[in-house]
Amino acid sequence: MSLNATVALAGEDRQKCSFTMPARATSLNKHGAAVQLSKELQMGSVVVLKNKCGAQVTARVVAQLTASQGVSTYGVEFVEHDESAQSFWGITFPSNA
Repeated sequence: MSLNATVALAGEDRQKCSFTMPARATSLNKHGAAVQLSKELQMGSVVVLKNKCGAQVTARVVAQLTASQGVSTYGVEFVEHDESAQSFWGITFPSNA
């Protein structure tokens, strides 16, 4: 879905340095999103996303989509598939049926 959201992203970068910083989430879906930030992340690493309402969800970095001018975009998928993950974006997604 072509909606955007500002989130806080926390985790470790490729150099194993901990960070917490704002990021832009795009292509929101019920399983995750694409996130843009100025850090290099390791594929398979786990990060924590926090939305503007304070809800948190754990996500796994599954792909690097783009990198340009110091900003990288990564595909992340939620680790949990519970109610908190389903409602994290604050929107209801259509069913697959």
